[in-house]
Amino acid sequence: MPLHLWSSAAYAIPLPDGHRFPMPKYALLRDGVLAEGLVPPGRLHDPGRAAVEDLLLVHTPEYVRQVTDGTLPAAEQRRIGLPWSERFVERAYRVVRGTCEAAEAALQHGVAMNLAGGTHHAFPHRGEGFCTFNDVAVAVRRLRRAGHVRRVAVVDLDVHQGNGTHACFAGDADTYTFSMHGARNFPFHKVPGTLDVELDDGAGDDVYLALLAEHLPRVLHAARADLVVYLAGADPHEGDRLGRLKLTFDGLRRRDWMVLESCREVGLPVCVTIAGGYGRDVRDTVAVHLNTVRLLAQFA
Repeated sequence: MPLHLWSSAAYAIPLPDGHRFPMPKYALLRDGVLAEGLVPPGRLHDPGRAAVEDLLLVHTPEYVRQVTDGTLPAAEQRRIGLPWSERFVERAYRVVRGTCEAAEAALQHGVAMNLAGGTHHAFPHRGEGFCTFNDVAVAVRRLRRAGHVRRVAVVDLDVHQGNGTHACFAGDADTYTFSMHGARNFPFHKVPGTLDVELDDGAGDDVYLALLAEHLPRVLHAARADLVVYLAGADPHEGDRLGRLKLTFDGLRRRDWMVLESCREVGLPVCVTIAGGYGRDVRDTVAVHLNTVRLLAQFA
């Protein structure tokens, strides 16, 4: 089946000089995908804005309004970590729409990917950690509303725990949230998910992959899911400024293969988002994500 990807020039917005969020990664990733011909241009889709009614499946009306019209309290904007602008709003809406459409395509084609998203620190009533709206939670609720899925597994392999996603799905027996993350890394107040596996600072390929091999089959068996949403974070990489782990490019490639192969073995479609990545060299972050797309192309 053909691989479909989502990307937009609106995913990147201007930031003040010295800001630590690596906005250039979105354009570099898109350019790399096209340069390698991993998909033809016609299967690299530009999402529009998410519908407000879709955002309200997860987020409170007050929060959506404040983000949209720029009336978020200053402290809440600082918690998100990105300055408000009209382009900030456009970015937030389009990232959600990209994951929504990728999730629909995954059900049809087996795999699909948004070249952004994984904004797993966004709670129903607030954002933090560069995350405004929770794209994964909105996509899942939207598919459920349409009757396309009932049970979903979120496999979150960003180096930071998906506290917002866990909060969005708290008490939801039909969503299995699995997170493998740094024990001592942000967020410093963890929100329990269905299964949390914590890693010591400095953990490398062998430790990481052994833990994933131990837990992932159990997760997929217990979840009994109709869809897996996979947050393929680049920030466990040894060159990441915020990751504190020591995975190599090869280790992350093996991680992605393990997730995709495990899902294929049990016939589960997979929607992938890129989640975090803060390489000391942004090209390292992009290289991790390009490896994920290359693997997806093999599984499509």
